[in-house]
Amino acid sequence: MISVSIIEDDKHYREGLETLIGNSPDFVVLHSYPSAEIALPHIVTHPPRIAVVDIKLPGRNGIDLIGAIKKASPNIQCMVCSFYDDDEYVFNALKNGACGYILKDSMPNDILISLKELHEGGAPMSRYIARKVINTFQAEPAQPRLTELTDRENEILQLIATGMIVKEISTRLFLSAHTVTKHLKNIYTKLHVNNRIEAVNRLKQ
Repeated sequence: MISVSIIEDDKHYREGLETLIGNSPDFVVLHSYPSAEIALPHIVTHPPRIAVVDIKLPGRNGIDLIGAIKKASPNIQCMVCSFYDDDEYVFNALKNGACGYILKDSMPNDILISLKELHEGGAPMSRYIARKVINTFQAEPAQPRLTELTDRENEILQLIATGMIVKEISTRLFLSAHTVTKHLKNIYTKLHVNNRIEAVNRLKQ
């Protein structure tokens, strides 16, 4: 049997989780807590295999609680179960040691499947949360920018840094070669450099 403890301040939802998990043949509810302050000292001395943690708790929030649990008992696997899907909550919870993040509108069977997946070494996430995480990793890294230059000048300098010539940049940006050359001269003047190599070096500093 896989032991599970629940930290959830909503009494009705907490009791619903207790019933759902407790009635499953794979799990047993070890303890249930309404706040982080009550849970933390007890959960460390009576560790479950899995801790199901809400984010919004009275007093200390679930993100801090997860960090404290993982610091005191690294073997406890923490899974967030919350209404909140903001980037800040999701990524801070994962950084603090959560290995799963599901939303409270998940179907009951999906919650049980997520708990089993977590126990077996997976990282269960609601589809929306998983997509958010993937999008973040697939996002293009922010390009370096120089405050002395305008947005267009920064754009042109970044293309110069890739090795593109004036003609290629003009085609890429739908500008005339004359306009690109004029922008380049402005870039050199603002950066106090004499050529594209020196300008690109400024971008890399």
